[in-house]
Amino acid sequence: MTWTLSASVADFEAEAGAFLRAHAAANTVLLTLLHTLRQDGPHAYGAAQPRFGWWRSEPGAPVGGAFVQTPPYPVRLGVMPSEAAVALARRLRADGVELRGVGGGAAPTRAFAEAWQAEPALRVRERLYRLAELTPPLPVPAGAARPATVADRELLVAWSEEFHEEIALAAPADHAARVDSQLGHGSVTLWEDGGEPVSYAVHSPVLGGMSRIGPVYTPKHLRGRGYASAATAAASAAAQQEGAEEVVLYTDLANPTSNSIYQKIGYRPVEDSLVYDFS
Repeated sequence: MTWTLSASVADFEAEAGAFLRAHAAANTVLLTLLHTLRQDGPHAYGAAQPRFGWWRSEPGAPVGGAFVQTPPYPVRLGVMPSEAAVALARRLRADGVELRGVGGGAAPTRAFAEAWQAEPALRVRERLYRLAELTPPLPVPAGAARPATVADRELLVAWSEEFHEEIALAAPADHAARVDSQLGHGSVTLWEDGGEPVSYAVHSPVLGGMSRIGPVYTPKHLRGRGYASAATAAASAAAQQEGAEEVVLYTDLANPTSNSIYQKIGYRPVEDSLVYDFS
């Protein structure tokens, strides 16, 4: 089994891009990380150089696995067999790489974590959902959806910071720059009630025929009114209108509310995902 490691966005795209797109839903995080790093530069998530890798079962075989890491954030595993994940953990350990954690599909992520250290700490259980048939939420909450504009920039930056602080997972190095990029792509949907924004949802650019919804955020004092469901449905429709054949999103399995509301608007489970912390 052979892992090739690189710090080059271009090399990773050339070697692993077709593999990522062939399994776009399960590789959704890697595709969007790659897109952001290609668009915003290698330091979009921090000062350190990103790490990329692709795996072949033997020299000359097709790529059968890939990962991306944007230090200091955890390694993100794409589709790969568990034995490739174990080999990657051993390779990074031998190279003296320090890791905060690992995330990805349940089987390879568990295999990597257990190869990295004894009794790794499981932080989050997530579920990947794919949109089947979009069903607007009923009852429809008060208000309506609209595309966000540059006039909403200050609010969106604040909401982006609040969202990432709440979930405590990988965050952009510069929230304002990320919001500017999202606004530039027209990928932010706001839900307004009484003329005031109350929730937002973002859809990623269409990559390999796939778009991922997220973040979705409603301020705490406005939750429980159906705004997030409505914003997500509107963002999902926008992604489809832009040509997405697959629209996906992740939920935290510890949050039964989000898992319920997304299924009600047409999302169906694809696979479970794990995030481990390393000591």
